[in-house]
Amino acid sequence: MGVCVSWSRKQSARFEWHISAVGVGPSCFSFARRKGDLMEVTLLGTGDTTGTPTVACKCETCRTARDPPEALRRRLRDQGATMTAAGGVERTRFSVHVHNDRTDESLLVDFSPDFRHQFLREEVPLPDAGIVTHVHFDHLDGLGNCYRLLDDLAVYAADETDPETGESVAGTVASDYAYLDQVTVHPQTPLEPFEVCGFEVTLVPVVHPPLLCYGLAVEDPETGAKLSVSGDTAYDIPRESCEVLADPDLFLADAIVPADLCEYHPLGGAHHDSEGVPRTFGTKHMTREGALSLADDLNARETRLVHAAHFYPAEEAFDRDSLPPCSHTYPVTGAETGDNFGSGRK
Repeated sequence: MGVCVSWSRKQSARFEWHISAVGVGPSCFSFARRKGDLMEVTLLGTGDTTGTPTVACKCETCRTARDPPEALRRRLRDQGATMTAAGGVERTRFSVHVHNDRTDESLLVDFSPDFRHQFLREEVPLPDAGIVTHVHFDHLDGLGNCYRLLDDLAVYAADETDPETGESVAGTVASDYAYLDQVTVHPQTPLEPFEVCGFEVTLVPVVHPPLLCYGLAVEDPETGAKLSVSGDTAYDIPRESCEVLADPDLFLADAIVPADLCEYHPLGGAHHDSEGVPRTFGTKHMTREGALSLADDLNARETRLVHAAHFYPAEEAFDRDSLPPCSHTYPVTGAETGDNFGSGRK
């Protein structure tokens, strides 16, 4: 079930929104800069590598996710949350479904280990093509779910050799999934656009040591709609990557924890702002504050924070005005026709 509210581009383009509720169900955006066909973006999962609730974790956030107080459970249902059979809520691992209404094709950004559950839950079309941003398991290991589901699937990934692995992302995908006859891997050079599902897509290098990792921009050349995805990254991404990601209608930004939790990371925080707030958690993920700062840097029209950990305090993790939904589809029409969004930065 989607949660959508109307929004017009005539309203303010800058917002003060932080993260979204752990359990509010599917997040879908549809948008175009001219009247007509839409790009529909469904956030299948917005969690980090362990999801929320995390297996065997007894923190307050995970306990609340498993068994919300009745008032919270009712509020989450009213917001369109996807509830578990036991009445709890969850944030599954990261994946984004992008449907081109003009061509009736679907592009999947990253293959979550929760692939099967996400597609059963949201009932979105199976992908015509996919993109893998990096080879960490929470972004890649769902690819095996395509066995017996698809006759063929084009998967796009970067062609740069990673000194850490001795392979490119494309090479790792091809070798790890050589048993899948349905999958054809198409290596792509970062910062060079390519066409897939009627979109123009550009992979951009970001900062996620020790592995190479990429964000991306997805643009519809016919309507002008633009989605930018930060990928897993620290705040200080290269200038040329920022230039590609700039001015999106929708920006999906890695925001693993609030900045005040950097004191618990062995390496602390980095890339502090003028007030001393760390915009990077450790070395390879943005804080919530860093994600919002990067959204400002990129002049993002709308922002949703993703890759959120269960370390968000329970009072923030379930606050719709504080965190974005665990999954959601937002129908958004462009400037001339009015926009519909669910929750996120507004």
